[in-house]
Amino acid sequence: MKKFNFLVAAITLFGSAAFFQSCDDDDDVDLRLPTAIVTVCPGEDGSFVMNLDNETVLQPTNMKKSPFGKKEVRALVNYTETAASESKSVLRNVQVNWIDSIRTKAPVHATGIDDDEAFGNDPVEIVADWVTVAEDGYITLRVRTLWGNSREPHVINLVTGVNPEDPYEMELRHDAKGDVAGYMGDALIAFNLNDMLDLKDTVKIKLRWESFSGEKTAEFDLKMRDKAETPSAAMLDNSLCGRSLE
Repeated sequence: MKKFNFLVAAITLFGSAAFFQSCDDDDDVDLRLPTAIVTVCPGEDGSFVMNLDNETVLQPTNMKKSPFGKKEVRALVNYTETAASESKSVLRNVQVNWIDSIRTKAPVHATGIDDDEAFGNDPVEIVADWVTVAEDGYITLRVRTLWGNSREPHVINLVTGVNPEDPYEMELRHDAKGDVAGYMGDALIAFNLNDMLDLKDTVKIKLRWESFSGEKTAEFDLKMRDKAETPSAAMLDNSLCGRSLE
């Protein structure tokens, strides 16, 4: 199992909900908690900006290089807006207090034969809070399941092609690798749909998954980014934010 940093420990101990509480309305920034969830967009020269949502871009003033190199990733960030920034501006100048990447993946396609064998069908819950969000061509999820003492990482996939009549219907698949007992804990994972859907409009994504109480579904309104701005799947990040997860 990969070594946890302080963010990981905060996420996983007892599924701490306090860690995920948004600080946007606080006058004083609490340095222990994330201010926002963003997309880290690197430039060719190593510099980077952070997409806060579908309209707002954060420009770091105290970091010249992305800590994730040339990989585009979703990340938790704690930042403070600088005096040079206007609160309603599309481009805001910020000081990054800390930033930690989220496991970011491309979706996979259904096998058409045995998806249970290929991707697993172990139960998982999607937690409805501010870090479960669809924006900037990504679906980012806070998931909850049982974690034991296995050193084998759990695998989470977003499977497309599950409904021939609806390309926007997808399945969240969880393969616990036999680690199906223990304590409930949470993790974050993000899926980049920009490469899959060459659209600039907002689409409705239907997601279904096997929960601990049976099959569940949810719908997300997702706005895509211009395909020319989207990284290839090879550029996606492999780092961890949460439990040992693949």
